[in-house]
Amino acid sequence: MVVPVEPTAEQSARPAVDAELHRRLVYGDESALGEVYAAYGGLVRRVAARVTRSPAAAEDVAQEVFAQLWSRPYAFDARRGSLRTWLSMLAHRRAVDWVRSEARHRKAGADDAALHAIPDAGPGPDETIVDRERSLLLHTALAELPEPQREVVHLAYFAGRTYRQAAHELGIPEGTAKTRLRSALRKLAESLAEPPDPAWERGA
Repeated sequence: MVVPVEPTAEQSARPAVDAELHRRLVYGDESALGEVYAAYGGLVRRVAARVTRSPAAAEDVAQEVFAQLWSRPYAFDARRGSLRTWLSMLAHRRAVDWVRSEARHRKAGADDAALHAIPDAGPGPDETIVDRERSLLLHTALAELPEPQREVVHLAYFAGRTYRQAAHELGIPEGTAKTRLRSALRKLAESLAEPPDPAWERGA
């Protein structure tokens, strides 16, 4: 047989005390916040510490909980439960948020470390010299093209147009633009000793 435990006088009076403290908080009474903290600060820290497993984090969570109570006292509704229960739930929720945030930070840190571990894929000194030489050859070859062909090449490969768009901008037939482009690419290929790219000829 379970013998019911009679609540102590303090426990019986607590709801009325909490209701009065809540009323004072709503009216901005700072001393009421201190009294609530004295009554439930330890409880909030214990709840937070069980979730975060960090005394420092538990202190931070407790500060957030009571800061929210101070800034938004009307969020507590006595009809839905006691102030003790509400503060415990809020502490648990904030502690879970802290754990999730820490997990995201650890993952982000691991990702950054992995990225830093990847060797630099940038060109070396020799590759840079070769690129410069190729660029010089290309510009020289372009300069030697007839003006009509150079215009089509510029629009198609430096301005990102298709040969159809280039024809429209230059006010020439599409067939003419395509013919100029093909001729220009062949001349460039001969100058650079490389075969023309079929995709360029299609104006893709």
